[in-house]
Amino acid sequence: MQAVADYSKNRGGHTMPIRVGRVPYLESEPFYFDMERRGIELRQTTPRELGDALANGELDAGPAHISDVFRLEDRFEPVSGFCFSTQSRAVSVSLYSQLPMEELGGVTIGISDEDVTAAKLLEVLLRRKYGLEPGEFAVRPGDVIRPDESFDAFLLIGNRALRRRRGTRGFAHRFDLGAEWTQWTNLPFVFSQWVMRKDMEDREKAILEDTLYVGLEEGVDGLYHLNEPRDELLMLPRDVVEYVQGIRYYVGRSEQQAIARFRQYLEELNH
Repeated sequence: MQAVADYSKNRGGHTMPIRVGRVPYLESEPFYFDMERRGIELRQTTPRELGDALANGELDAGPAHISDVFRLEDRFEPVSGFCFSTQSRAVSVSLYSQLPMEELGGVTIGISDEDVTAAKLLEVLLRRKYGLEPGEFAVRPGDVIRPDESFDAFLLIGNRALRRRRGTRGFAHRFDLGAEWTQWTNLPFVFSQWVMRKDMEDREKAILEDTLYVGLEEGVDGLYHLNEPRDELLMLPRDVVEYVQGIRYYVGRSEQQAIARFRQYLEELNH
């Protein structure tokens, strides 16, 4: 009980734990390694739901997709430099297409309703890298995006993309959006960044930061030493290790440059 008390806050006279959004993707698992033990309340969420829950005051912190980091920056601040950044390829953010990328102007592209940033990254790539005018983005629930729908291409993120990392029958092309970005800009791509409410107490902010440090040290090590396959992802332990090796979990100079570049492109698209 003492651990819960130490890692909780007082709202309206009631002691409540710090509320953190839990995104159930493989790359996010290390962050949560030590949270429940220390009394932090985890709430399962998709990336889109996480951003909305932060905005609505239902959550205090979480790994917000970078588009939501921009949207919420008046009330939320980064937790140190914790992030999910891909260095040369994403693997977990993929576009499956019947056509080459340079022929995707004006076509219908299916996207998951879980998504926040990947669709915007795709729009930036189509407009800026390939000089194309995107067609319709058809939003579907994440668990029903299937290649048998009338899409010319469809975009998957997270664990669903990992399951189909080797491609999908009927779609001759698979484009890794992280690789597309890096080949174009020579920068990594920061998909999400941990944020917390600016008005949290300093003690609470320190608790959350410390928990994330422990999670990355112990949680990432746990992924490197898996003994069993991850059947739900169709991944052997060596596949998991290869995937994690391509991830950077902390913002450095190149990640800062990548965030600024993507923000610039988004602002240009909105004008």
